[in-house]
Amino acid sequence: MTRVLVTGAPGFVGQALCQELKEHNYLVRGLHRPSSNTTALTKLGVELVAGDLTDRSSLEKAMQGCEIVFHIGAIYRQAKFGDEVYWQVNFEGTRNALEAAKAAGVKRFIHCSTTGVHGTIKNPPADESAPYAPCDVYQESKTEAEKLVKEWTQSGKIDGCVIRPIMIWGPGDTRFLKLFRGIAKRTLPVIGSGKSLCHWVLVSDLARGFRLAAENPVSRGQVYLIGGERPVTLEYTMQTIAAEFGVSILPFKIPAFPMQIAGSIVESICKPFGIEPPLHRRRVDFYCKDRAFSCAKAESQLGYKPTHSFEEEAKLIARWYIENGWITQPHRAKLQHYDRIRP
Repeated sequence: MTRVLVTGAPGFVGQALCQELKEHNYLVRGLHRPSSNTTALTKLGVELVAGDLTDRSSLEKAMQGCEIVFHIGAIYRQAKFGDEVYWQVNFEGTRNALEAAKAAGVKRFIHCSTTGVHGTIKNPPADESAPYAPCDVYQESKTEAEKLVKEWTQSGKIDGCVIRPIMIWGPGDTRFLKLFRGIAKRTLPVIGSGKSLCHWVLVSDLARGFRLAAENPVSRGQVYLIGGERPVTLEYTMQTIAAEFGVSILPFKIPAFPMQIAGSIVESICKPFGIEPPLHRRRVDFYCKDRAFSCAKAESQLGYKPTHSFEEEAKLIARWYIENGWITQPHRAKLQHYDRIRP
């Protein structure tokens, strides 16, 4: 049996990847910070090891005896962190992970990047050759980390590849809970035209994409976009979610530009005090920027294919929120006749 290490194992993607690997008979070791909640990993039977991406010695210890490292750990966008934290964790942390993997004799290194390295997609759908155009410090730090991994894997310093997940969602997701809840309660209008393109990926499909990349030697030195069935407009996304709650979206739209200004002001006030602002510029940008990609490369080289349609994914997530009490459903009877969908 192959022993692997997953950095960032307690996170949303990390847990899904650990489950995917366990189901395919890998010996899974999960790297976590001492303060992380590891209850779900323990239930999965993951071997736990405490460490930190900023501490190379802890990474070397965690990687001993591992053949594959899945580098998922990162700091996502949180306005309360200064720019230096993103560079320490996302860039220097990736360098530490690469050096530790080489020192520990790891055979393959699979790196989780982001489609944010492309910024706004001007001519959708984009493929892996689209230019780098990061728009904020998170995207900049992830771009430089990806470039570093590509340098290592393409020069032969280590075997591995880069995965760029598209917009990740799925049961248990917290980042898009506000979106689903706002639609269900009819408190969230469409911001902007509603015509911007969204491209989602179910977290379990993404986890399978990571595993397929690790198992296929053709992936060496490559970059792969992993996404769902197809891009859809933001308005259609919201309409589809609303239908699952038995409601309709609000009949008006809010112009994006004033909200972007407000988000920038609120963020600039909160950031010096380490407070997570209730409104971000990036949250408003979500409603305005096109994110649409082609996954043809992963499909042809890795045999990757999404398991569900976009509509099925939205239904799966909405039902999970209801069944687990995250969203109260006044129209629960509407969903009871549907067949259960599992990822």
